[in-house]
Amino acid sequence: MPRSAQSHPGFQMVDEEDEEQEEQSTFSPIASVVLPNSPAATRRLHSTRTSDLDLRSRLPSRLQLDEHSNLLAFSDGITNYTSAPNTARLQGSAHRSRSPSIRRPKNHSRANSLGVRLASAFGWERISQSGLAESKVSLFTDERVWYDQFTSTDWVHDSIADAFRLRDLRSRKDFRGRLYAWFDGAQGWILVAIIGCLTACIAYFITVTETSVFVLKEGFCSGHWYLDKKSCCYGKEECPEWKTWGQRLNVKGMYTKWADFIAYVVFVMLFAVASCFLTLMTRTEIPSSYSLTTLDENLGADPKPPGDADDLSIKGAMNPTAPLYSATTSSATVYYPAAGSGVAEVKVILSGFVVHGYLGLKTLFVKTLALILSVASGLSLGKEGPYVHIATCIGNIACRLFSKYNHNDGKRREVLSASAASGVGVAFGAPIGGVLFSLEEVSYYFPPKTLFRTFFCCIVASLSLKFLDPYRTGKIVIFEVRYISDWEFFEIFVFIFLGVVGGALGALFIKASAIWARTFRRIPVIKKWPMFEVMLVALITGLSSFWNRYTKLAVTELLFELASPCQMDPSSGLCPESGDEILAIIRYLCVAFIIKSLLTVITFGIKVPAGIYVPSMVVGGLMGRIVGHLVQYLHYVQADAAIFSGCSKTGDLESCVTPGVYALVAAGATMCGVTRLSVTLAVILFELTGSLDHVLPFSLAVLVAKWTADAIEPLSIYDLLTEMNSYPLLDNKIRPIFTSDLGDITPQVRSHRVIDISSSPLVPAPVLRKKLEHLHNLGELDGGLPVVRHGVLVGLIPAPDLEFALDKLNEEEQSLCLMAQTATWHDIEELESQDHDPTDFTPYIDPAPVALDIHSPMDLVFQCFVKLGLRYICVLRDGQYAGLVHKKSFVKYIKELDEARET
Repeated sequence: MPRSAQSHPGFQMVDEEDEEQEEQSTFSPIASVVLPNSPAATRRLHSTRTSDLDLRSRLPSRLQLDEHSNLLAFSDGITNYTSAPNTARLQGSAHRSRSPSIRRPKNHSRANSLGVRLASAFGWERISQSGLAESKVSLFTDERVWYDQFTSTDWVHDSIADAFRLRDLRSRKDFRGRLYAWFDGAQGWILVAIIGCLTACIAYFITVTETSVFVLKEGFCSGHWYLDKKSCCYGKEECPEWKTWGQRLNVKGMYTKWADFIAYVVFVMLFAVASCFLTLMTRTEIPSSYSLTTLDENLGADPKPPGDADDLSIKGAMNPTAPLYSATTSSATVYYPAAGSGVAEVKVILSGFVVHGYLGLKTLFVKTLALILSVASGLSLGKEGPYVHIATCIGNIACRLFSKYNHNDGKRREVLSASAASGVGVAFGAPIGGVLFSLEEVSYYFPPKTLFRTFFCCIVASLSLKFLDPYRTGKIVIFEVRYISDWEFFEIFVFIFLGVVGGALGALFIKASAIWARTFRRIPVIKKWPMFEVMLVALITGLSSFWNRYTKLAVTELLFELASPCQMDPSSGLCPESGDEILAIIRYLCVAFIIKSLLTVITFGIKVPAGIYVPSMVVGGLMGRIVGHLVQYLHYVQADAAIFSGCSKTGDLESCVTPGVYALVAAGATMCGVTRLSVTLAVILFELTGSLDHVLPFSLAVLVAKWTADAIEPLSIYDLLTEMNSYPLLDNKIRPIFTSDLGDITPQVRSHRVIDISSSPLVPAPVLRKKLEHLHNLGELDGGLPVVRHGVLVGLIPAPDLEFALDKLNEEEQSLCLMAQTATWHDIEELESQDHDPTDFTPYIDPAPVALDIHSPMDLVFQCFVKLGLRYICVLRDGQYAGLVHKKSFVKYIKELDEARET
């Protein structure tokens, strides 16, 4: 039974007026220090689990009971996050806060997981009981609540919790215990193997389906509508089975071409609109209290206006006269998880940011279907970037098979890193490149064991896709090429030139995309109706692409033709029989280069699944092929020049210069300018060609391209999206320059930001609820309240855990909550025989939060946030509590420093 105020002798009644005055006052530590008892000496393990029946009774009947229950509250297709402040509260919830949420314990849906069932078969319950008996003093063996939406993962807690799990696992030395320990170690390998196979299967399905749908824009094969023209007419000089739409409609004469043109434009718009329609089904609303601008690749999203309730800027936090919180006036932000490539969002999620539903089953299903239609439409986009998002969705869903990864967000992100790598592995047929991509681009925490498992996952995915053989050629990707001849010494200067031009093109693409998005996409009609923009882009693409063969091809096929030597595909139209034909090919390629560049700029960011990797490579490939043919023409007219003295005199135009090599070198350089991948890109190009002779040209061009792009535009396309969307991401690859210490950014301590137990370890629940509401209205859903006794920090209770504990109280208004272990109501023997008292909040309190002195250098603070993955750091002055710095505040402080240096 909850204790009333009068039942505890140490509690003093406080008048409402005095309590109100205390809330408005500033907290002042008392000089006298009373050392608290060691938390480890008196901590008792209390299970914080709540039965599914109790939690289900608090949820509306129409909600689906899964890990998204506190977020996906309505079934009308629009997601509403009811855990956010200033949003309407659901009926039937036991929450008493003005910032309501519906919470479920972290183990709510894991009773039937594969790991739990096997544990039961091996007698793991007895292992758990014996192990838990030895860990009563540990906070980290308690069950915790789910991470709330748009909060940060507690890496330290998850790491320590897994350490205790391993300790309990290895405490049993009999056969069953050893068998389960072996199975526990094998779970990671089994999981990544399953993810690799599933990723390959979905990649096969996407490739085969979009290839069949893509050809419908031009015609169809009679009797086998799903075959393209090459497959339909394979081995035949005349092919009556292949019919264009003009022939099918019996259009005669000169009107046949126009009928084909109209059918092409109609199908481009039809597939693009259908893809956009599916993408818009994933519409999700972010409440106005969050500072996010968007969660898809929309560079034209309006920034949040100043003065929002979640403004955690250091200047506002340090102002003692600033209001505690203000009502938000901005509207909710809308985003579409299936839109774009998702690479930037996956990178932020792997850094510890929690975005519920972004890696869910609905997103996976919708994005897979929408990606097929968007690629089949012929828009200037690729499927390789979305493969990263799709593979990460598969990894996130597959983690539910084993409770070790389903319970622990830190362990889950190790699997997600391997999943993202497998996406790149199947996209480019480059398993080693996939591993390097995960390490260089998206992963935030990448321990050595994750490296090996990631490599294993990529190998399984690539082998599975090669076994499925989607192109019926034995290739994993269609643009895989092989070069026979070596490069000449004089070409190294051309490769450097291609690196400079490719890097500049990539950087200019970023600037052009941002300008286009901030002008055209902010037109009210375009902003309100994203499908209208898709229709316009599809119309422009259809009208401009039909008349040029190289803009009409799919981007993967076009890249293959640009990079192929003439020995592989002499009928591509890029292989002149004599030197006099070279200039005509160059003119034709220049037209394709201009059209493809403009289409890529206006296509990036529309509301369809779209990648930028291969489109950027195609633009660079066109430029490189043009340069290659120019060098080839120079060799044709000046074959006796000294610079060409080392070339063969056989008379073959490719005996000295292979334009396909120039195309692939420039393609890699342009992609580097857009994404800033370096080692990963060089390895991917090597795996695509299998040529050790050309590793040096690839690497040199990528290196020069990165230097050039960094000089023109410091941020990559995904870094720019991360910065504009205000993600709480601390890039561990960048080292800021600080000239201050921790005290300069520590906000003044106020009474509503701490729990003072100097007079009594019992705190009224309404007071805790009010303090929690202050945190919510400040946007600190993943913040915490320090527990202070006589100015000394004795613990910290995370805001999600505090909200979960308060929601469990039956009579919140009359309840007193125990916030310290110094007061005992019963003997330990009597406590162990009784059920857990819901008013005892000590299991939720972290007895040893990370704390730094107020004079600590800012570099140390940066390393603590980056290396430890902390959500907040407590600040001490002469051993007494002096404030708390949240990660979001620190991120904004760094951004303010960068803005100040730029101005």
